[in-house]
Amino acid sequence: MPKVRHVPQRLCVACRQMRPKRELVRVVRTPAREVRVDPTGKASGRGAYVCPSSECAEVAVREGRLEHALEMSIPAAVAGDLLAAIRGGSAIPGRI
Repeated sequence: MPKVRHVPQRLCVACRQMRPKRELVRVVRTPAREVRVDPTGKASGRGAYVCPSSECAEVAVREGRLEHALEMSIPAAVAGDLLAAIRGGSAIPGRI
């Protein structure tokens, strides 16, 4: 009988929907207080997860949900990087 693997679940800060961690895009606040998109999902620091849809990314930035989750203001460049990564598919795990 094959063993069933546990799949980590995370909550999208915008739509509040639980999804598998691998399906979400992680934004991280590093210990050096730098905010950036984390395509690997392994960078050290405080992370927040967003669905890979432009609607969720826009809501997360516009309504301050990323700022609240990361406990720090989000630079406009990082918000632009998040939207560009989602639209381009580069921050979505499993896509090249």
